[in-house]
Amino acid sequence: MTFPAELKYTKDHEWVRIEGGVAYVGITEFAQHELGDIVYVDINTVGKDVTQDDVFGTVEAVKTVSDLFMPVTGKIVEFNKGLDTNPELINSDPYGEGWMVKIEMSDSTQTSQLLSADDYRASIGH
Repeated sequence: MTFPAELKYTKDHEWVRIEGGVAYVGITEFAQHELGDIVYVDINTVGKDVTQDDVFGTVEAVKTVSDLFMPVTGKIVEFNKGLDTNPELINSDPYGEGWMVKIEMSDSTQTSQLLSADDYRASIGH
């Protein structure tokens, strides 16, 4: 499994790519592997301010539905529309085309609370 060093991670298995004041969020390769084949992503928080650690949507796999937790406080400004027709992008390219939301961060200092790739890898035992 890969855990790109340039990303930050949460204990809830989301990854965060920071570009200035914007963060892209998805789920890790470990999470998609544990969930299995992703069949649907439900994000109804676009345009809303969401607080760090609050649920911002769900991801549905063949066998289960899992909550998605906000890694940083901010406004969700975009949902990856490609997931509407191809949710399997999360399985095939979790760190690229499988991103889920784009967030305008309201407190970029919260990124210091996120895990490094090495810390995340250690937390899941890999």
